[in-house]
Amino acid sequence: MLRSDPLARALDAPADPPLRPLPEAVAALLRELAAPPRLAAHLRLVHDVAYALTDWFARSCPELTFDREAVLFGAATHDIGKVVHTAELEGPGSAHEPAGRELLLAHGFTPDQARFAATHGAWEDPAVSLEELLVSTADKVWKGKRVAGLEDLLIDRLLRASPPGAERWEVYLALDPLLAGIAEGADARLAFQAAHPVRVGRTG
Repeated sequence: MLRSDPLARALDAPADPPLRPLPEAVAALLRELAAPPRLAAHLRLVHDVAYALTDWFARSCPELTFDREAVLFGAATHDIGKVVHTAELEGPGSAHEPAGRELLLAHGFTPDQARFAATHGAWEDPAVSLEELLVSTADKVWKGKRVAGLEDLLIDRLLRASPPGAERWEVYLALDPLLAGIAEGADARLAFQAAHPVRVGRTG
């Protein structure tokens, strides 16, 4: 596919700061589906933030067990259902969530991989996993949105894995600079996303 193609640009265009590429299986699926370029750009951004989150969690709390590759895949595909429900790229809606799960299953991905497409907006569910919380957090903080209830759940997970005697405020003070630093880059990420069209042939 030529770099002049809008989807190819969304998948490969350089950014400042640089963005990590999507997993190849995800990029291939987006090409196969002729996904909206803005969706591909959005998935790159959230995947990149998820990488930063998981990197920090792995380094700062090695006692905390989680599936990093699952988080990265989930972040890279969480909104894949917007290929079907394109109106939700420009306005609110949750129809893309079950649609995304079904789309991934139909293309041979496992239920464990497909779950994030359906659950990234359901972080208040008591059964939600740490991996799902991390995908939900990446999907908020990439644009500078801080959600106290969601972050409280992350702090709970970190506190459980912390050494005996650790205080909640200590965990908060460790996590907050990470999220604040990510949020500070929101304007650049929003500008990158907006530079890619929802529909080919349009600039916005």
